[in-house]
Amino acid sequence: MIITKCDIAGPLVIEPKVFGDERGFFMESWSAAKFAEAGLDIAFVQDNHSRSQKGVLRGMHFQNPGPQGKLVRVVSGAVFDVAVDLRRSSPTFGQWTGVELSAENKRMFWVPQGFAHGFLTLEDDTDFLYKCDAPYAPQHEHSLAWDDPDVGIEWPLDGIEVQLSAKDAKGTRLSDVEAFA
Repeated sequence: MIITKCDIAGPLVIEPKVFGDERGFFMESWSAAKFAEAGLDIAFVQDNHSRSQKGVLRGMHFQNPGPQGKLVRVVSGAVFDVAVDLRRSSPTFGQWTGVELSAENKRMFWVPQGFAHGFLTLEDDTDFLYKCDAPYAPQHEHSLAWDDPDVGIEWPLDGIEVQLSAKDAKGTRLSDVEAFA
């Protein structure tokens, strides 16, 4: 696998080895031993799967207390996936990084604890899978405003009408977020 650091310390783009022929392909999407060798010694406790239509924006979610690290990937369709640094002690606090994940490119994205996370679906019937290193705790879930001008995420919105949940439409501005230490 190839691991690429992002412009913010923490998130990583992971490209697995893919073996393919005329029958299809095989790839190892998770190996505790191989990831640990690469410095990602993670104990996952929960797997999640969401399906969305083009234009659905889910995020920017985080839990505090009880932050979650997430290993995310797409198995059908495509998304623009984003992580925002919410670690007050970080030199990149409030900054974002993004990557396109698709069934075609088979990339994975590691979003560590201390980050808000979200994605914009670029194709209909997109299946998004993610492994979490802490359980979901709805009483501690928060949403950072996806369109906060202080963060300035450059979503690829050309020809896309954004669809938000009621919760995500009421996301909190960065200046009002209860960030991590």
